[in-house]
Amino acid sequence: MYKYFVAIAVIFLIVAAMMARNNATASATALPDPAVDTPLASSKGERTAVLAGGCFWGVEAVFEHVKGVTDVRSGYAGGSPATAHYEKVGTGETGHAESVRITYDPSQISYGQLLKVFFSVAHDPTELNRQGPDTGTQYRSAIFFANEEQKRIGQAYIEQLNRAKVFARPIVTKVSALQSFNEAENYHQDYLARHPDEPYIVFNDLPKIENLRKQLPGLYNAQ
Repeated sequence: MYKYFVAIAVIFLIVAAMMARNNATASATALPDPAVDTPLASSKGERTAVLAGGCFWGVEAVFEHVKGVTDVRSGYAGGSPATAHYEKVGTGETGHAESVRITYDPSQISYGQLLKVFFSVAHDPTELNRQGPDTGTQYRSAIFFANEEQKRIGQAYIEQLNRAKVFARPIVTKVSALQSFNEAENYHQDYLARHPDEPYIVFNDLPKIENLRKQLPGLYNAQ
């Protein structure tokens, strides 16, 4: 019986490792800079971007390692604030997507460069209503724009990448107006930093940070 459980555990680890490798490869594509973007600001400031790309644990962790980013919070966007709770969002019936709100200094990094990180290493923008092992509309890929400038940059970059065929499949990322962003429960914040050895994190999320370091060293912040 002991050998049986050991064999099952080994099979599970092999399958998980293969999934992680596939996820890492799919979400580690070299991309061009956005042709449409805003120039860096002449002075320090504070702006926000809201993006959704699967489970917010990994997306949050990636952007916490991006230069010019000052804060990242996990939360919910796309649905009513009344249903912005993990148990309800998990049903896939609230309209929400697990999202992150990124606060950044526009004199250090542009909105377009944030999208380059988002599309290249934070998730796979060609997966519809899923990311890796997670399925459902709450794991969809989405840009939630706060103004016309963000909308214009997001749409233009998607068109640019699709024309260049940098991915094997078309990008399915939705560009939607941000109605509200509701922060997730406290136990979801900084989840990777607090649970670095959890198998889900090891297999699905740590490779994203490593891809950021390797592919975009100029944007990588080790702290």
